[in-house]
Amino acid sequence: MLADLLEKKEKKVEYLELIYDLIFVYIIGRNNSLLHPTESGFVEWNGFFAYILCTLAVIQIWNYTTYYINIYGRNGVREHVFIFSNMFLLFFVAEGTRTHWDAFHTQYHIAWALILCNIAVQYLLELRSCPRGAVQRVHNRRQATVLFLQAALVLGAIAEYFFLKTSVLTVTAILGGIVLTMLLGKNKGEDTVDFPHLSERAMLYVVFTFGEMIIALAAYFEGDLSLSSLYFSSMGFLIVVGLFLSYGILYDHLIDRERKTNGLGYMLLHVFLIFSLNNITTALEFMRDEKVALLPKMLFLTLSLLLYYGMMLALSGSAKRGCRPSPSSFALMAGGGVLFFALMLLFRENMYVNIALTAVFVFAVFLLLFRFYKKAERTL
Repeated sequence: MLADLLEKKEKKVEYLELIYDLIFVYIIGRNNSLLHPTESGFVEWNGFFAYILCTLAVIQIWNYTTYYINIYGRNGVREHVFIFSNMFLLFFVAEGTRTHWDAFHTQYHIAWALILCNIAVQYLLELRSCPRGAVQRVHNRRQATVLFLQAALVLGAIAEYFFLKTSVLTVTAILGGIVLTMLLGKNKGEDTVDFPHLSERAMLYVVFTFGEMIIALAAYFEGDLSLSSLYFSSMGFLIVVGLFLSYGILYDHLIDRERKTNGLGYMLLHVFLIFSLNNITTALEFMRDEKVALLPKMLFLTLSLLLYYGMMLALSGSAKRGCRPSPSSFALMAGGGVLFFALMLLFRENMYVNIALTAVFVFAVFLLLFRFYKKAERTL
């Protein structure tokens, strides 16, 4: 057992995991496309609701898979079959992610449920190598139960949508999976999780989410080389750079990747951090879209940015001792967020000012984090 734990501490991200991530790069773009149809200057409500559900469902699938591989991944034959089977099913999920989601609802949910069952079966298969009465054996059974229960809710959502045209069970499946996983994880042993590997996997997901943002930003550089085009492309580029640098400070210098933790809270916060990045990507696309009214796209960008930084502040709870932001730093960032929101509302009719305010706010937060890191570094 001791030898297994030592081996887990040296775990590296496998080539297989990176191949698996590629399908999620594709699905990010599919999810973002759900927000493109507009009606009277506003994003269609049905599309926005489907976007939230699809985005959270896909991130949760990635989260479940990553957590299983972190504990039991051996890069063996069974793991390859497990990963590629889910990758195949995710193509059906991606194909079903369309603006006319109704026509693909059944396909989407069947593939989703099969993915959950696949992960649950992997946990049950690991029972053979767990001693009777071991904490990990109990956790495996509970985790498999959660996944099978969530899969049942997902399948039940097919009938619900067919007869009632509602999505209560779909929402329940997503939220129930989050809540039950967190509750069951409280009694889970910390030594079984390789947090350096888990944090690196979360970072890689953030990176390829930024990749989708860069693709969206490319549209800012299309067309003529007018001063207006150059201005917006420069501001858009600065926003993306500032967001990336802020996460870089957090991951590279603040997070304690050697800490003992079950990692559940860290991964849950990343679910919503990645969700906020997807929103920012779409908000940057809206900035150039004249069909979207000024107020909704300004609010969408502002609230997405505040969610992103809120998740980063929450993640600072995993920082090294002496590197956690002080209450005054929290107050300064919160005050800056309120001021940013107020100014964005004040200048909501002027996109030139709005995008400049966003760039200034993003770099102000980065400089605050950088200053705090340097100050903490001198005291360590």
